[in-house]
Amino acid sequence: MSSQLISVSRCLLIAILVMVSLESFAHGVDDNTRTFLEHNEGIQFAPFLYIGAKHMLTGYDHLLFLGGVVFFLYRSKDILLYVTLFTLGHSITLLLGVLSDLQVNAYLIDAIIGLSVVYKGFDNLGGFRRWFNCHPNTQWAVLIFGLFHGLGLATKLQDFELPSEGLITNLIAFNLGVEVGQFAALAIILLIINAWRKSATFERFAVATNTLLMSAGFMLIGYQLTGFVLL
Repeated sequence: MSSQLISVSRCLLIAILVMVSLESFAHGVDDNTRTFLEHNEGIQFAPFLYIGAKHMLTGYDHLLFLGGVVFFLYRSKDILLYVTLFTLGHSITLLLGVLSDLQVNAYLIDAIIGLSVVYKGFDNLGGFRRWFNCHPNTQWAVLIFGLFHGLGLATKLQDFELPSEGLITNLIAFNLGVEVGQFAALAIILLIINAWRKSATFERFAVATNTLLMSAGFMLIGYQLTGFVLL
């Protein structure tokens, strides 16, 4: 393994460990956002748009899964298809989860989100074909896991018991913000991956990256299940 690849792998590992240590790993939000959500009244389109974008840009679990999804996608239409499936999934359950007051355990949902990260890393490494001689339908998998990611987003908002006045508009703004943050993050992810594809070390980089992706997913699962047990 080249020294360049080792350096990249170390940087990725450090980034993952930093994310693991963040307080935001729990189900809360930062103090300013919490204060706003606890006291908001009526339609607040721009603030909810901003909160949605910020949540996605700092939502490492969502970004890890999305990065895994697009890692080996080379054509724009394939990227658009999979991102659309993910968007459709999390939009449905985000809106329905909050509007119908669907009560789910946030720790268990976030553990499943961690499982989605493990799945994508394992899939990218060819684990299903190698170990089980089969391959799940990736489009259905992205859609289904997208539903769980949306529930994870919904649990963040349900904690604040948002007032019914202007709720639908605020939720639409939040969801649009999530999409803005998602596409901004996706653009950066694709720039990095596409730049590395031109390197002769991409194959080794891909193995190291997706191995770390699985490791991050397992850490997410362990953290959330620990929170569930200690809750």
